[in-house]
Amino acid sequence: MEQAVSKDTFFYIGTYASADQPGIYVGALDSDTGEMRIAHDIAGVDNPSYLALSPDQNSLYVASETDEGEVLVYRRGKSTGELHLMDRKSTKGASPCYVSVTEDGKWVLTSNYSSGSVNVFPVGDQDTLGEMSALIEHTGRGLNDDRQEGPHAHSIQPDPSGQYAVVCDLGLDQIIVYRLEEGRLVTHRETSQPPGSGPRHLVFHKNGKWAYVVNELNNTVTAFMYDARRGEFSTVQHISTLPEGHTGEGTAADIRISPCGRFLYASNRGDDSIVLYHIDQESGELEAVDWTSTLGQTPRNFNVLPEGILLVANQDSNNIVAFQVDREDGRLTHTGFKLEVPRPVCIVPVD
Repeated sequence: MEQAVSKDTFFYIGTYASADQPGIYVGALDSDTGEMRIAHDIAGVDNPSYLALSPDQNSLYVASETDEGEVLVYRRGKSTGELHLMDRKSTKGASPCYVSVTEDGKWVLTSNYSSGSVNVFPVGDQDTLGEMSALIEHTGRGLNDDRQEGPHAHSIQPDPSGQYAVVCDLGLDQIIVYRLEEGRLVTHRETSQPPGSGPRHLVFHKNGKWAYVVNELNNTVTAFMYDARRGEFSTVQHISTLPEGHTGEGTAADIRISPCGRFLYASNRGDDSIVLYHIDQESGELEAVDWTSTLGQTPRNFNVLPEGILLVANQDSNNIVAFQVDREDGRLTHTGFKLEVPRPVCIVPVD
């Protein structure tokens, strides 16, 4: 029987792990002290690297990033965060690294990095998935011989209107917009990024007019105007994720907007930092303000909890580090708390 623990804020952690090891973790943040702990862990999945909650937060969707990719569905206990496996489906693609859910909760979207393909699944009753309703395989290549030898769909997500699904294809240097028509993906529009940039993840501003893409290979963020009626991106700005004078190799990874809509953050692997931008509230343009060490190695993913705590998953130092977000200027201050987790690569907070 579940017992409520009212002072805990739960968050889910995806990792790189083999099926015989714990791979999905239920983290708990004590809202009184800021201390973190592991409440539960789940084994049985190879590389459960990316996670997404359903809009009602009753279900957790998990991408199993393997050569024969899968998406899994877990029912979650709301008072304890505990997970129970309900269904799993093949993505018919290799290395699914992203999963998202439409706002109405009817469709689950996945992207397969290695095979360069994207999927749609209908959501059924009792936390199940119906048979795949769309599978689109991209073709082509980009400028970088090592990383862009073919298509690499790195993320797929619904736009704020729910009419479109937006894909960042790192291998093609393209942002591809599909019309989402009753589970089918219909090619609508393509927006090219600078050659060799490698678009990875995208976030929409809460006003619905702006969008931002983090480009992995050239360590930049692109700011766009977004026309939701036309499903169209218009480039406003390219800006570096790295501090001036940075030397050495590295790749940008994740991107988030603060709930207030005034701050944007991106993570740098190699520099092992989070960059803070202030968002101009008239134009949507970005100003780089600060860089904060993640106090670990390879910050692949991060997220902001409702309490104004930013959690960073440092993949290669096996820890999650907590930072307080300053409400006035968005700057980050280490809370003093870390959580040891093997190879963390995704953090999903519960509202």
